[in-house]
Amino acid sequence: MRICVALALSLALAGCAISDSEREGAQPVRSSPPTVDAPPSPDAPIPRVPAALANRLTKTQRVLQAAIDRWRAEGDPLHRSPPREVVLLALHQQRIHLLLTARVALAKRVLARLPDRIAADARATIEARRGLGRITPPVRRRRFRTGPAEPAGLLLRHYREAQRRFGVGWPVLAAVNFVESAFGRLRNESSAGAQGPMQFIPSTWRAYGMGGDVHDPHDAVLGAANYLHANGAPGDYRRALYAYNPASAYVNAILGFARQIRRDPRAYFGYYSWQVFVRTPSGVRRITGP
Repeated sequence: MRICVALALSLALAGCAISDSEREGAQPVRSSPPTVDAPPSPDAPIPRVPAALANRLTKTQRVLQAAIDRWRAEGDPLHRSPPREVVLLALHQQRIHLLLTARVALAKRVLARLPDRIAADARATIEARRGLGRITPPVRRRRFRTGPAEPAGLLLRHYREAQRRFGVGWPVLAAVNFVESAFGRLRNESSAGAQGPMQFIPSTWRAYGMGGDVHDPHDAVLGAANYLHANGAPGDYRRALYAYNPASAYVNAILGFARQIRRDPRAYFGYYSWQVFVRTPSGVRRITGP
């Protein structure tokens, strides 16, 4: 199956510099929420000094996790978009990760100063981005089609249905959805003709889409699970994902994101709240969000 890594144009998972980061409705594990002022603005300055940047990332991640806990416990992830607090904190976290993806020496110094758990999370995300960046050229396109993602809780329901039916773990399906289309926000067809939130080319969709609509998130998730199962998942995720997109960096990235989500489902809600960045020959642009 030849699929364009639509993400990776999208989430700037390509890792470039940026201008001056279980069950739906289940009660999350609560931690003591850190004190914080108003969430950072979309273009809030990011420190370049390693100690200050490590402190900023640590605080941002902890406050974001507390905000996600509140959203899951008191909000409505099944029907509504993330609260603005979550959106702004996730964007700030994403921008820090983009900077560290691009700046290898700075990232090494910052990671050494982070608490162990936060360092592990950041390292996994940065490594996935760098790998995707090596296989994703700048996007030579002037116009990008975007739209809202289905609510996070509803997508999670689709992933779980697909897991029950085909045995493919929901974190893997979420990671594919994240990488391929930023959970359906990026809606361009690829140069190879891949379409929909899971980026199927028409011939593969005819074989594995079970008569569904390639642009419908529910149908696309089930089709992806069907295809991955037919190619070895869950027994051999590497083989199945390589069939989905024949690049080792792609496989490693999907498995890296899936491990993060499996370890702490708040990572799924955080990635879901990230925005779409595109890397073009003239630079990086953010094309969704506040």
